[in-house]
Amino acid sequence: MARKWEELADDDGYSLGDADGFPEADDVDDGYAPPPSAGFGQKPIRIPLVLVLLASLGGAMFAATSTADFAAHLDRQVHSVTCSVVPGAEAGLENGCKVVMMSPYSSWFRTDYWGGIPISLFALAVFCFLAYRAAHLVWKGHETTKAEAGFLLAATMLPVIMSVGYGYIAYSEVGALCTVCAGIYVVSGLAFVGALGAFVMSASPPMGDPAAVRRFGVGVLEGVGFVFALTLAWLAFIPETQADDRGVSGCGTLVQPEDPAGIMIDLERHPGGAPSIELLDPLCPACKAFDGRLKESGLGAKLDQKAVLFPLDAECNWMLTESLHPGACAVSEAMLCAGGQTQARAVLDWAFENQAALLEAAKEGDGPVRSQLKAAFPAVAGCLGTPVARNKVVKSLRWAVANALPVMTPQLFVRGNRLCDEDTDLGLEYTLTRMIGGAKP
Repeated sequence: MARKWEELADDDGYSLGDADGFPEADDVDDGYAPPPSAGFGQKPIRIPLVLVLLASLGGAMFAATSTADFAAHLDRQVHSVTCSVVPGAEAGLENGCKVVMMSPYSSWFRTDYWGGIPISLFALAVFCFLAYRAAHLVWKGHETTKAEAGFLLAATMLPVIMSVGYGYIAYSEVGALCTVCAGIYVVSGLAFVGALGAFVMSASPPMGDPAAVRRFGVGVLEGVGFVFALTLAWLAFIPETQADDRGVSGCGTLVQPEDPAGIMIDLERHPGGAPSIELLDPLCPACKAFDGRLKESGLGAKLDQKAVLFPLDAECNWMLTESLHPGACAVSEAMLCAGGQTQARAVLDWAFENQAALLEAAKEGDGPVRSQLKAAFPAVAGCLGTPVARNKVVKSLRWAVANALPVMTPQLFVRGNRLCDEDTDLGLEYTLTRMIGGAKP
């Protein structure tokens, strides 16, 4: 029995000392330390890594929701848009998320593909990649190296930078809040905070570890692979708009495009540009949004633009029983009275800028609107409300009747061909580029 105790002591690398199995005091003094318990003294690195994982999954959910809404509109029909961070919440036809989605900032390559490739698709790829990397490091736990955590930290900076950039665009350019986008902004910040915590808690690799640089490069290639794969999938399943020339050929033509009554307004004249006529209502929110998209796309500079006023206001429009945009008749008179491109455009820009206030003021009649117009543009005060001004508005309406146009705004005609309604938002750049004649060979 004594021999077996000695062999066991030799195998374990230290003397068992007394018969009770504990080392003697002399053994401790010689430098013995009991083996540490599993996990004793280790930093809880899995906690921040789990935060990165959950935030990335949340970001992927928000991005997938936005991408699905965008894809639904590729059939050129009207669809509702989800604008809630609550999964499964009811979508609506009009909300801030739809305004953001219809803006030219919601997708790239819009002149090459109908609607383009949505930014949310790239966000979905990035968040899926972050979730994959975070899950891998959660599994590794305390074995996560500083290089691995550093790469995760660098990767989470991408959605943070994009969130700051697109948040600024939404505030300064689009002027609408997309709550799904706001959800992406929040989880991007949470993912970054978690990655920073994991980086601080991670173990440093040996000095001069050549594998760290190689793993960083592999991680970059993996991230690019996620984006590339989802982009290819998107391009493989989008509708074959190139083979469908309905949008390019337009949705109808003008029967009598001439202007014998002289009621057309020079909106944005660009000699040499494609001749166009826009039917618009100065107090129509859709007209305001379309005007903004036309400017932001840069395609407005390729059009020699004229406009025919079509106020959807029962005050002067006999085709309506109820005013859709009260006060629009008064603003239309002011534009026709202003004369000249610069003055008429100034009135239109003023009406677009103050549209909500003017519509509210006109609920009690167009008197307050006329007063504001006279104060803002004293030069039209003597013409506003006169039989000559009213007659010009009537002739503008009769021009629309002569061309059998539907009672709606905006409508854009390029070389006499009407831009389809479904191509005035997501498909604007793709379709209008081809109607103008700037399609790529």
